Amino acid sequence: MIGSHCDFGFLTRKKAGLDSCPECSILEPVSAWPDLNIAPVGRSGPCGFNARVNIDYNKPTTNWGNSPVVTYRAGDVVDVQWCVDHNGDHGGMFSYRLCQNQTLVDKFLDRNYTPTNDEKQAAEDCFEAGTLSCTDVSGQSCGFSPDCSPGQPCWRNDWFTCNAFQGGGDRRACQGVDNAPRGSCYTSIAGGYPVTKRIRIPPSYSSAHTLLSFKWNSFQTGQIYLSCADIAITNNNGNNPSPTSTTTSTANPTCTPAATVAVTFQERVTTIPGQTIKIVGSIPQLGSWNVASAPALSATGYTNSNPVWSYTLNLEAGTRFEYKFVNVASTGAVSWESDPNRSWTVPRGCEGAVTVVDSWK
Repeated sequence: MIGSHCDFGFLTRKKAGLDSCPECSILEPVSAWPDLNIAPVGRSGPCGFNARVNIDYNKPTTNWGNSPVVTYRAGDVVDVQWCVDHNGDHGGMFSYRLCQNQTLVDKFLDRNYTPTNDEKQAAEDCFEAGTLSCTDVSGQSCGFSPDCSPGQPCWRNDWFTCNAFQGGGDRRACQGVDNAPRGSCYTSIAGGYPVTKRIRIPPSYSSAHTLLSFKWNSFQTGQIYLSCADIAITNNNGNNPSPTSTTTSTANPTCTPAATVAVTFQERVTTIPGQTIKIVGSIPQLGSWNVASAPALSATGYTNSNPVWSYTLNLEAGTRFEYKFVNVASTGAVSWESDPNRSWTVPRGCEGAVTVVDSWK
């Protein structure tokens, strides 16, 4: 598709004046629907990559990424807004995310460093785990997508949803969220519609410079749009935390880096009684690709609307491995996920626990 169609009201990484299409941060072709988390981001990363003019927004330049453009306070409820172009309103669902692994985020704030694809995927996994849920804001309407059905992975109300893609008049797809007239916000193609929601900044997190990531999964097309904003978050006393380095990727000097990290794997997959989900991978803790030795996930938190299996294990920081999920029937028959293998690197940083969110592929 020519052109992409999301443009933030305050997220300025994209407004560098360098692009032929400032809004282009498209990831395609991918499986964007109904599973919102299945597509790996690859070189697009959590901040987007404009392949048309070869601009990687995951690495700052003199035009963006050097300092916060807005400061929030921990626990604040704030308005966030993006703009969908009339020509490319594909409907679907969108989310805002924060990754609280400052060491990992610092790699995306370093003008002298280009994150690797593995680091981009690790950051995307961290941002997914840090989804700022719609339901965190009291009184906000958090419905389910009319283009999704119960039992599908998109049947969730922590993300924000557009109206029905085939909705009537000006209440269709994303343009109907604010019910504002065309041209109410600027886009470079056919005029835009603002899309406004509210998020709550985590109450126990502060950073002198971090990133707020935006992700929009299209319903109509196999496209995902990604973007980032440079922000700061003060603590509840209104004080700025000690600044972290934006020129190196070393650990946050205000804490002791964790030697081991409690990694929780969450796999969204619908199962039937008698089936067990296991995680098998390239390291001994995951069975060294032997299904019989691989750990089984727990279905304790599994519900029909949120079919999540989970498993937690302690891994040494910096450990890189490949893995897949398998479905083991009561007969012992094993069904593997499709290729390619998943890959992940345990982050090096102050956090002693992280969550990796996946969906069956």
